[in-house]
Amino acid sequence: MNSRERHSEGYIREIMPDLIDIGVDALNSQLFCMDIEEIALNFRGRLTLLGEVDRQYVLPFGSVTEVRHAVHRLRSAFGTESGGLIAQLSWGISDPLENSETAFEAFA
Repeated sequence: MNSRERHSEGYIREIMPDLIDIGVDALNSQLFCMDIEEIALNFRGRLTLLGEVDRQYVLPFGSVTEVRHAVHRLRSAFGTESGGLIAQLSWGISDPLENSETAFEAFA
């Protein structure tokens, strides 16, 4: 089976089962606008998530501690020995450099 990765913005929790049913096996979505732990409970092992740290609030305005906590939430929810999480980071030119560096370090 070929991997089918899709991208979506915003709250898409309600259609995730349908996406899995039609063959999507990797999803790039804004996880921080949904209940991360609930999504993991229902979809871990069935869907690989591209774990993007919240780029609207955490990366531009959060503290280094908040950035570490955000990455920890993603890793705890979806990171398993068999996969399920692909680390991803998008940042804006005005985002603090130390927040991006912290996110990379926390994913490593």
